[in-house]
Amino acid sequence: MKNVALWFVCLLIITACHRKAVPSKTTNATIVTNPATTKKVNPPPNTPVTETKPDSAISAPPVAPAPSAMIVVDGYGKILTPATKLPADTSVNADYTKLSKGFTPQELANLKARYKTIPPRVLYVPEQYTLKTLRGTYCIYKKKFWYWKKDDGLFYLDEMYYK
Repeated sequence: MKNVALWFVCLLIITACHRKAVPSKTTNATIVTNPATTKKVNPPPNTPVTETKPDSAISAPPVAPAPSAMIVVDGYGKILTPATKLPADTSVNADYTKLSKGFTPQELANLKARYKTIPPRVLYVPEQYTLKTLRGTYCIYKKKFWYWKKDDGLFYLDEMYYK
């Protein structure tokens, strides 16, 4: 008799915890409010705001634009920035015949599945936006992809993303 009661209690607990009561989403619900109970809100009066300027002749330096990398070769192997459009003061010695190689179809599928996007393969980044470690010089593109600088002066996508 105790076994039957124990089985009944276990079955009751399992069935009670099995379902979660989650209300279904309504697609065309409207909210009706009572217009008699609504309160009118008066906005504050507009008063002009005056800024006081310091007496000194020194002004704040202009804000620099956000750093942006130049995409040299995209993920499909298209050359977007030829060597003539790179800044003149750079020391980039790139062989564009080797750069124009895109990702393989398997690597493209891997990138799409893992990151939902195809990152550029090769970047040019100005020196002031790079970071240095013992492994070498690198930059982070869109807070997601790491690029490492090679001997030709361009930054290549880290192989851990597509291998």
